[in-house]
Amino acid sequence: MAIAIRLARGGMKKRPFYRIVVADSRAPRDGKFLEKIGTYNPLLPRDDAGRVTLDTERAAYWLGVGAQPTDRVARFLDAAGLRTRAAKVNPQKGEPGAKAKERLEMAAQKAAEAAEAAAAAEAEAAEAAAAAAEAAAAPAEEVAVEEAAVEEAAADAGEGDKAE
Repeated sequence: MAIAIRLARGGMKKRPFYRIVVADSRAPRDGKFLEKIGTYNPLLPRDDAGRVTLDTERAAYWLGVGAQPTDRVARFLDAAGLRTRAAKVNPQKGEPGAKAKERLEMAAQKAAEAAEAAAAAEAEAAEAAAAAAEAAAAPAEEVAVEEAAVEEAAADAGEGDKAE
């Protein structure tokens, strides 16, 4: 007979309460069990002492006989120091699926295109601002050049009058 240490659900709808029981692995979840060795109330805070109660002596006996705990009960036994439980590692658990990856790639492409368009618009705006500044500065320089040319011409004409 395969023996399991597992949870048997009790409590009301949406108000779970579990008994930690030792049962034949073929028996129904909430059915016949060999011995009740503790309780688990998930509604209590994690640091509450009454959240998990466990008869460690009986749990150690049943583990010695060969009872196999479920994953949740193994966590309780690990916390009680009766059995070590290696943490399960699933690196692909949080990885998005193929469709989600495709959507992310499309969003990244759209964002890149939008950034490229914004950069092009910014460059055009910078060019237009530079051209406007150049155009505003150019007539002032031309006026200065024209004034200098007029003064030179007047000076040349004045020298020509003196020379005659």
